[in-house]
Amino acid sequence: MNDNCLIAEIEGYASIFNTPDLNGDIVAPGAFSKTLRAPGAVRMLYQHAAETPVGRWTSLRQDGRGLYVTGALLLSSQRAREVHALLEGGAIDGLSIGYQTRRAQKMKAGRRITEAELWEVSIVTFPMAPAARIARIGRPRPAIPAQDARVAFTPPARAGASLRPSQSGPDARSLADALRSAAGILSV
Repeated sequence: MNDNCLIAEIEGYASIFNTPDLNGDIVAPGAFSKTLRAPGAVRMLYQHAAETPVGRWTSLRQDGRGLYVTGALLLSSQRAREVHALLEGGAIDGLSIGYQTRRAQKMKAGRRITEAELWEVSIVTFPMAPAARIARIGRPRPAIPAQDARVAFTPPARAGASLRPSQSGPDARSLADALRSAAGILSV
């Protein structure tokens, strides 16, 4: 681990079921079921720009309201740090989906999408579905579990023993580097 392992968690609704978007399209409940069986396939982008990934989605689930996503901005990316600052400052808060329609019925003012292959969920300024918004923005933190941090700071068993990395986690120097980096981001 090094100073490039800071994250900030975000979550919110990326798609709202049974509600027309600004094009008149309606996403039906369960439309993303096939995509969600292939974890890791959905990318986190900024403004739908394929050349601008800013993190990774760690959870995507459908509930009665829509598609709820949880993810981590990877703050080693300059763009992800900018996105995090814009989110925290309230300048942006939208989520938007990038997908390919697999099945849909034509309606008077759009389509009812019953199956879609979800490619990406973007953090955007203007979401096509006005209610698709980020609900929580986390503070920057090292991307390691608390138990790994405890192991990293556990003193050697005997005097004169060297501090070695644990089998399952980072060494103390890497954790210290990550914490220094977090302090730098928070002071900007």
